[in-house]
Amino acid sequence: MALTRKLLKGMGLTDEQVDTIIEAHTDTVDGLKADVSKYKADAEKLPSVQKQLDDLKAAGDNGYQEKYEKEHKAFEDFKANVTAKESKAAKEKAVRAYFESKNITGANLDLAMRGCGEEMAALELDGEKIKDTKSLDALVDGTYKGLVSTTQTKGANPATPPANTGGGAMTKDQIMQIKDRSERRAAIAANINLFENKNGG
Repeated sequence: MALTRKLLKGMGLTDEQVDTIIEAHTDTVDGLKADVSKYKADAEKLPSVQKQLDDLKAAGDNGYQEKYEKEHKAFEDFKANVTAKESKAAKEKAVRAYFESKNITGANLDLAMRGCGEEMAALELDGEKIKDTKSLDALVDGTYKGLVSTTQTKGANPATPPANTGGGAMTKDQIMQIKDRSERRAAIAANINLFENKNGG
């Protein structure tokens, strides 16, 4: 029921009392209208605010985390690539030195280096030295046997001297009794005349 002057007059109120009540009622109504307008405006904003929230949620951190992870991975890949190249260079240097110590030189050395990629990749280094040369030893004794230089016919290879037999020339039997293959080959090279004579050369 609306609050009107007629209603208030009918309640036996004086004009002054009616004016006071009407004024207070008007202030209250105006205040409520202002609140309603504010709430209505806020309600109209809700869809756009919700959209912003949804967009932020979808973007997460605006893509910065993804960007960081991508940049970090690229940096780690770069470091790994540099490390791999440094490791490969160190291994190549060590393997080259190893082959040279086995009298594989010149063009033969280039061939040996090109053909031992798998063995080289599997090697482990201790500083600049190869920890275990078994795989390379197998190549030198087998596949690369023909690449070993045999121009040295006097004296033994300093890297693989023959067994000490007390001085003097060795016999073929003494040479063949040497268990170490590298030492035996060096002794054969140092006493090649024994084997040439025995073979009727």
